[in-house]
Amino acid sequence: MNDLENKDTHTNEPSGHVAEPVMSAAAMDGVAALRSVFQRVNKAAEKAGRASDRIRVVAVSKTKPVSLIRQVYDAGQRSFGENYVQEIIEKAPQLPEDIEWHFIGNLQSNKVKPLLTGVPNLVMVESVDDEKIANMLDRVVGNIGRKPLKVLVQVNTSGEECKNLRISNFFFASNSNVSISTFLYMTAKFGVEPCGCVGLAKHVKEACSNLEFSGLMTIGMADYTSTPENFKMLAKCRSEVCEALGIPEEQCELSMGMSGDFELAIELGSTNVRIGSTIFGAREYPKKK
Repeated sequence: MNDLENKDTHTNEPSGHVAEPVMSAAAMDGVAALRSVFQRVNKAAEKAGRASDRIRVVAVSKTKPVSLIRQVYDAGQRSFGENYVQEIIEKAPQLPEDIEWHFIGNLQSNKVKPLLTGVPNLVMVESVDDEKIANMLDRVVGNIGRKPLKVLVQVNTSGEECKNLRISNFFFASNSNVSISTFLYMTAKFGVEPCGCVGLAKHVKEACSNLEFSGLMTIGMADYTSTPENFKMLAKCRSEVCEALGIPEEQCELSMGMSGDFELAIELGSTNVRIGSTIFGAREYPKKK
């Protein structure tokens, strides 16, 4: 799954043109950071006695410009992730068709058709958390005649409510420009409860012929941090799902681990890590006017 290649990051200038610097400082930082991430993935895999080529790195480019994504692509990265439908459908047509896009944010039913028609090279939706969204994805995939779409069932492994006081106090202390409604959306408890993951996985596999059940995903805690218990819970869910569906665990992915904890996630079995700020730098949200 490791798709970083040893590619030259410069481009050939057309004849008759003076060569321009081909990378901004941000892009050079992104490429260096990408290589560092893969080195860390390799070390974590080695520590766990796992093959690093069985671990996929998804570069999460939320809020980042197409130009920066292209530079990371030119360095060899092929798997990219986005959280918002409007953002991915604007970016995807401006970038190479061999990018493998992952949608990793909460998906509303009315956004399914724009997502699937706007991003033909979408390879996976990682955030299926109820039968309604699974059914909608299945129906639209069938209607537009695209090949079966890989999906992950998102599991809430945190056991926390979205209005957790500790999180809200911390969040508003460091993000005073964010509205309460935005905060509640960002920290909403998305994901099926662990006790419901077998039922939802069964539904996807048995009732959604246009979807390919590929595994489980968690974001960890509501503030996007994780603990070993979150990762162990997802691994436990995988064992239960695989037993119920009669499939080997090797065929069921675990998407867990982000910038702050991906090495721990790999040690505990992750096959898919979602890395944003460690590659692209801190995200830049527009400030309230």
